[in-house]
Order: sequence, then structure tokens, then C-alpha cells
Amino acid sequence: MYFIRKATLDDIETIRDIAEKTWRHTYSPILEKEQIDYMLSEIYSADKIELQLRHDTQTYLLLIEDDKPVAFAGYALRDEAPEIYKLHKLYCLPETQGKGYGKILINEVINKTLEAGKHTLDLNVNRYNKAKNFYEKMGFVIAYEEDIPIGKYWMNDYVMRKEL
Repeated sequence: MYFIRKATLDDIETIRDIAEKTWRHTYSPILEKEQIDYMLSEIYSADKIELQLRHDTQTYLLLIEDDKPVAFAGYALRDEAPEIYKLHKLYCLPETQGKGYGKILINEVINKTLEAGKHTLDLNVNRYNKAKNFYEKMGFVIAYEEDIPIGKYWMNDYVMRKEL
């Protein structure tokens, strides 16, 4: 059985642990180890997550299976387009993939978006990430391509959009 709850400051290490395990599994076939290490340290530092939670600049939802956190989603309003919500992060532990937890978390973010009176949800996905197919099955379409510099690396993404 599972349930979803909003993450708190006490969950920072849990979020980081899920991200670490999932990123290595997901991105090892498409990114160099050094880039994965850098991105994890840059995007998932304890300080960065703490600031997001303290200042409510990103909401994290944890999916708990049998008392163990196994997946999370992070979302917020888009800074540059406040009529659009953005799913910043969606990661399920590799051993739970295929259980429908990604779909459950996306649907929860969709519900939160609609509750806030917004009707568009965006996300970024690496152009070589197999998750693109999953997002398409969830009704997202490619809106445009985006290349984002992070340190000396680049995130080569599709921005995908779903009208709600």
C-alpha cells in the first residue's frame, strides 16, 4: 500500500537518497559519471533543497510504500510564466519502476495545479531519456527544445507540456 505526503525539512536526506539512486540508474547510459556527480551535487545539495522547502519555492511530494519513501515529485510555478506550473523533478527508485508510482505522482501534481487555478503543466526531459515515452503516454507533448548550461555541462532537454 502507498500514500503521498508533502515533504518537510526532515525529508531532505530521503530526497537526496532517492535522487542519487535514481539518477545513476537513469542517466548512466546517456551521461558521463562526472556530469552525473556534478548535477547531483548542484541540483540536490542539502542546502539547495532546504532553501526550496523553507522559502516554498518548490513543493516536494513523497510517495511512501510500506512505510518507506520510494519516489518523489518536485513542482512549482514557472518563474518566467506564472500561469504555468512546472514539474521540476519526478523520480522513482529503480526497483519500484513499473508500479505506476510516476503516474500517481504526476496525477497528484496535476490535481495541485488545477487546485491552484492553473491549466498548464510543463516539464523538462533529457532528449535521450526513455522517460520521454512515459510522459507522452501521460498526455505531454513537446513544446520546444532547450539547452541549459549547468557549470561546464549542458542539459539538452525537451520542454514538454500538458494542457489540463
